[in-house]
Amino acid sequence: MEGIEVLINGNDCNNNNTYSLFEQDGKHFKTKQIQTIDPSNIRELNILLDLLMLEDGCKQMSDEEILHLVRQRHIATYRLEAILGDKQRAVSIRRQIIEQSMKSMISLKNIPYTNYDYGRVYGACCENVVGYVPIPLGIVGPLRMNDQEYYVPMATTEGCLVASTNRGCRAISLAGGLHSWVYQDGMTRGPVLHFVSAEYAVQAYQWLQDDYNFQLIKTEFESTSRFANLKSVHSRIAGRYLYIRFCSITGDAMGMNMISKGTEKALAEMAKHVSGLERYCLSGNFCTDKKPSAVNWIEGRGKSVVCEITIPAHIVETTFKTTTKNMVELNRSKNMIGSSVSGSIGGNNAQAANIVAAIYIATGQDPAQTVCSSYCMTIMESFGDDLYVSCTMPSIEVGTIGGGTDLEPQEACLQMLGVKGSSKTNLPGSNSAELAKIVCATVLAGELSLMAALASGHLVSSHMKHNRSKTNLTSCINC
Repeated sequence: MEGIEVLINGNDCNNNNTYSLFEQDGKHFKTKQIQTIDPSNIRELNILLDLLMLEDGCKQMSDEEILHLVRQRHIATYRLEAILGDKQRAVSIRRQIIEQSMKSMISLKNIPYTNYDYGRVYGACCENVVGYVPIPLGIVGPLRMNDQEYYVPMATTEGCLVASTNRGCRAISLAGGLHSWVYQDGMTRGPVLHFVSAEYAVQAYQWLQDDYNFQLIKTEFESTSRFANLKSVHSRIAGRYLYIRFCSITGDAMGMNMISKGTEKALAEMAKHVSGLERYCLSGNFCTDKKPSAVNWIEGRGKSVVCEITIPAHIVETTFKTTTKNMVELNRSKNMIGSSVSGSIGGNNAQAANIVAAIYIATGQDPAQTVCSSYCMTIMESFGDDLYVSCTMPSIEVGTIGGGTDLEPQEACLQMLGVKGSSKTNLPGSNSAELAKIVCATVLAGELSLMAALASGHLVSSHMKHNRSKTNLTSCINC
């Protein structure tokens, strides 16, 4: 197409006042003359719409002209990345839209947005992106687990957490290290099926108990992924509703998308063989995902992990400034009796959620899954004068591929632990299992240190040292 001259940021690259555009109409081309004007001005709407139809038309418009098309509802804000083909520019324009629409009520100037790879975010992690929020990243370690040493990344804004967990890691190393095992693996999805009556729900329940029928839906389930491996289905009836809990191995992925696809296929097959089914919903909260749940505490979800160590008495005394007896008694009164008094589900621990959330944010896990992933029973017992400690965590939901694990900083944190992606030498699922073991081991380190601080009476003084902001204290003289 001879004669086309490119407009950059509202200016003709050849410094001419006019240039020719060719618009495709079947096999014919027609020429339009468009006047170039000062980039601070906005050209007529019909001209902008003509440009919008061209492959590179958005590159020939100023930001103000793009904003004008958004205001006129010719461009949806959520489609800016797709239409502009420039993800950072899309973020920049979206920021302007928000600031202008809210006027003086909102400012994004302190939220960074440049120098970030939005290509890893778009279509995978977040929508309507306006920037990113940096979170301080600390490192604890070396954490000695299963005769290897790890430096564990923790992203948090809570002062003292990293320092305290690091103290626990030091005690573990002095004691020779801990051991950690995954004893069960299986991500779950729990749909609900609506039947005409309870009679049909019972018939469907009984249909699922047959081994042949299980193999039938297992074949359909596993046809959706080469990593999916349906282990079991457990059913519950509530009136005319049937709840089914599908449990599947998902390789190194956390697996919610994988198991959801498999469940849909299995339900479609089941619908061909049962009577009285009105409809079904993919999630009936029998999974259970991102909500406190006794079923996850009892049956497990994701990776079920246990770790243990015996700390010699002299390390308890020199590192933690307390005694085995004090630690055991406090664990009994706080983590066992106290949790029972409060009616806690999976809360027989001091601060497991603290460590889980910090590691999850650092390594690109879903932070909302801290809810069940932090279920933990911390046990402390006397072995003579020595202290035996174990943490049992039945519902650690982690993955080393997909989602936030593909973001560059989070990817680097997984590489630091040696578990990024799928293992090139071990079986599928080995990296995610290793990450789950590291999570459980780090939780034990955090449990040790916090319980020791409480037993020795040092909790408040340590938080005053590490967790009290020095900013603007002069304006808070009564704090």
